[in-house]
Amino acid sequence: MSDWEVDSDEEFRAGSRPSALPLLEWQPAMASAQGRRSPGSRPFPAPRDPWLSGPLEYRPRGPPRDRGLGVPLCFHLDNALIGTIIGNYRVIRGTYEAEVKIFGSNDAQNKAKMLIDDLVKRYGQNYPGDRTEKGKKFTVGELLDLPPIERNFYKESQKIASMPQEEVAKWRKENNNIICDDLKEGEKRHVPNPVCKFEDAFQYYPDVMANIRKVGFKNPTPIQSQAWPIILQGIDLIGIAQTGTGKTLAYLMPGFIHLDSQPIPRDQRGGPGMLVLAPTRELALQVEAECSKYTYKGIKSICIYGGGDRKGQIKMVTKGVDIVIATPGRLNDLQMNNFINLKSITYLVLDEADRMLDMGFEPQIMKILLDVRPDRQTVMTSATWPDGVRRLAKSYLKDPMIVYVGTLDLAAVNTVEQKVIIIPEEEKRAFTRYFIDTLKPKDKVIIFVGKKLTADDLSSDFSLQGIPVQSLHGNREQCDREQALDDFKKGRVRILIATDLASRGLDVQDITHVFNFDFPRNIEEYVHRVGRTGRAGRTGEAVTLVTRNDWRIASELISILERANQAVPEELISMAERFKQFQMTKEIKKDLGRPRGKSQKGF
Repeated sequence: MSDWEVDSDEEFRAGSRPSALPLLEWQPAMASAQGRRSPGSRPFPAPRDPWLSGPLEYRPRGPPRDRGLGVPLCFHLDNALIGTIIGNYRVIRGTYEAEVKIFGSNDAQNKAKMLIDDLVKRYGQNYPGDRTEKGKKFTVGELLDLPPIERNFYKESQKIASMPQEEVAKWRKENNNIICDDLKEGEKRHVPNPVCKFEDAFQYYPDVMANIRKVGFKNPTPIQSQAWPIILQGIDLIGIAQTGTGKTLAYLMPGFIHLDSQPIPRDQRGGPGMLVLAPTRELALQVEAECSKYTYKGIKSICIYGGGDRKGQIKMVTKGVDIVIATPGRLNDLQMNNFINLKSITYLVLDEADRMLDMGFEPQIMKILLDVRPDRQTVMTSATWPDGVRRLAKSYLKDPMIVYVGTLDLAAVNTVEQKVIIIPEEEKRAFTRYFIDTLKPKDKVIIFVGKKLTADDLSSDFSLQGIPVQSLHGNREQCDREQALDDFKKGRVRILIATDLASRGLDVQDITHVFNFDFPRNIEEYVHRVGRTGRAGRTGEAVTLVTRNDWRIASELISILERANQAVPEELISMAERFKQFQMTKEIKKDLGRPRGKSQKGF
C-alpha cells in the first residue's frame, strides 16, 4: 500500500447503505438466505494528537520536583509564531491564537517565559503589545520577515456592478440555487455579484480568455460564476458543490493570476507559490492535467504523490516549480526532509477536503497548514460539509466567504436516475452478470466494491467469462492504475471495477452507469459514487445493491432519494423502520440493565 493511502476500501462494513427501484426483469432465486454481517471495523483510524485539541503546554526541563507543580503561567501568542517558537508543540486553541501554558516552579516558569519573549522580539513583536511601533501596524508577513503578498486582482465590469440585487437573487436562484454567506465575525461584507460570462471576470486578462476560448467553454458553471469574483478579491473561500460542477477551474484560473501578479518575481520566491492538496493520486494527477491544459505565462507545475518516482519528484521540486499538486502523505515526507519550502506558498487549495479528512489525513494537513506562510490566501472545496471540514475551515481560513450550490444538505446530482435493489448477499454476483448482459454496446460503467479483494475476484471472474474489464484499487502498482484508468477513459474497456479510490475526482465524461456492488462505508461516499455519472450536462443511471446487513443506512439513503425525487422501494422503508425499532429496543435494554439510581430516573 502506498504511503498516501489510508485504505479507504478495506474492511467494507456490511452495515452500509441502499438504493431504489426494481431493475429490468431480474428474478431472484427462491431461497432467501440471511447474509452474514462482516466485521467492518474502520481501518487505520485517524490518529488523535492530544496537542491538536487542547492548549499548548511547554514543560521546561528540570528536577522532577519542579515538573507540573503549581499554577501554570498562561499567555497567548499568534498562531503564526507558534511553530517558530515552540518547535513541534504546535497546538491551536483558538481561531487565530494559541494558548501557551508553562508548568514548573516559579523560577523555571520565568526562565522559560524570558526565552519565549526573546524569540518573539526577534520576529518584531513585543509581547504582549499590539503589534505597533510608533503607530505602525505590522502584517504577519512583515513580522516573520516574509516577502510582500498581493491578493486583490478583481476589476468588476460595469455591467456586473450595476446589476440590481433583485436580478442577482433571481440569477442565483435560477442557476442551481447558489447560496452565499460571509463568515466574518462582526460587520458583514458585501458578497460580490456573480459573473454571467467569462469576460465579466477575466476581461483584463487576455491570456486567460485565450485559454478558455481554446477549450471551447460557453459559460461559467454556477460555482465558477460566484467563486471567481470572491477569490480574485483575495478573500478566502469555502466552495461547496456537487461533483462534476467545475470546482477545479474555479480555483485554478484565479490561482494563475495570483501567481503572476505578485510583487516578487516567480524565480526569486525561493519555492512554489501555489499548493493544491488532493486526497488521491488520481485526483492529484487530474488537477495537474488541468493545470497543463491551461498553460499560463510559463507557469510550471508538478504532481507529487506516494507510489510515484520519489527521486524524480524531489529533483523537479528542487529544480524550481510554481505550482505543487500533492497528496498529503508524500508532501509531508518531502517537507520533513527539507526538500520543499512551504513558506513561499501564498495561494493554498484544499481540494475535496472532506475526503482527505475521511481518509485520515488530518494530522498531516494540520502540520502542512502550520508550515505554510500564515498570510496566504486559502481556498477550500468540498462536495459535502461535515463537522470535520467546518472545524478545519474555522481554524485555518481567515474571514472566509462560503458559496454552496444547491444545498448544504447531502444530495446526489439530479441528472442521475437512482435505482435500489434489495437482494440477498449470495445473489449479488449473478445479478451483476445479468446487469452487464443488459448493457448497450456504447454504455460505460463503474462497478464499485468495498474491498480490494472483491475487485480482484470480480475482475478475474469476468475475464474468464470473456468480458473485458479493468480494476482500480490501492494495492495495484501505480503504472497499472494509470493503465487501467487510461483504458477506461479511451474506451478500450467499458467496465471498470473499483474501490472508493475512484469515487472522487474521476473525470470521465461518458460514464453512463454506476453500479454499487457493495454499499459504501458512509452515505457521503454514496453521493460521490453516484456523481461519477450524469456529468457535463449528460444523464446517467445508478444501480445499488442493498442487503439485509445494510439496514443501518436505510433512513439516510431514503433521504437522499427523496431529495432527488427518486422512487423509494417499500422494502427499503420497512428496513429503515425495523432498524429504528431495533435501536429503540437496544437503548431500553441498555437503560434497564444499569444499576439503580444512575440512569433509571425516567422509569
